[in-house]
Amino acid sequence: MYRLLGPDGYFDCLEPGTLGGNEKTKIFGRLDCRVPKSGLSKGTYQRHRVFFADEEAARAAGFRPCGKCMRDSYTDAPE
Repeated sequence: MYRLLGPDGYFDCLEPGTLGGNEKTKIFGRLDCRVPKSGLSKGTYQRHRVFFADEEAARAAGFRPCGKCMRDSYTDAPE
């Protein structure tokens, strides 16, 4: 079971999330993004890590795209 975040809060899912995010900064991105990898390797990011089924779920939960790994979505994001 995987624990994902959606617009109505956390839920359990049989499929893993396709995107990861930071609950503190409200930013989401690809799982292979170098920005969170840096924090994960330092041990400072784990407690704020959340996962989403897709971009739509991340946006519905109030998160915005990462400017590094999701450049196209980031530049199209509403202010």
